[in-house]
Amino acid sequence: MVAELKYEISQNAYMKLVLHSLMHKTTAVNGVLLGRVNLQNENVVEIVDSVPLFHSNLALLPPLEIALIMVEEHYGSEGLGIVGYFHANERFDDAELGIVAKNIGDHICRYFAQAALLLITKSLKLCPRGKTRVL
Repeated sequence: MVAELKYEISQNAYMKLVLHSLMHKTTAVNGVLLGRVNLQNENVVEIVDSVPLFHSNLALLPPLEIALIMVEEHYGSEGLGIVGYFHANERFDDAELGIVAKNIGDHICRYFAQAALLLITKSLKLCPRGKTRVL
């Protein structure tokens, strides 16, 4: 029996991807998730950081390949690797992964089988001051 994978995302990684999405409300945005497999528990992937990539022309392959190489080179020296991909569609009511996002996610899964694929919806509702909620 295969154990269920769990993902732990740091506050820093989460804030970056949400703010990148909210900063570019009318365009699709994407980026990669950085982290490692937990040394004590192989079923836990720790997402330590996120790197926003694009907020336009997501389907252009050469810039994406260059960005992935640069991210791997920079963060590899810190012991981190690409462990996932995040995507937010341009329309706030669109909660479906497009073909481009699926293809990028598949590409990352070829190199890291436990990769996470996060779809961010932009329909965040306001909370009253002092209240918290789980997104």
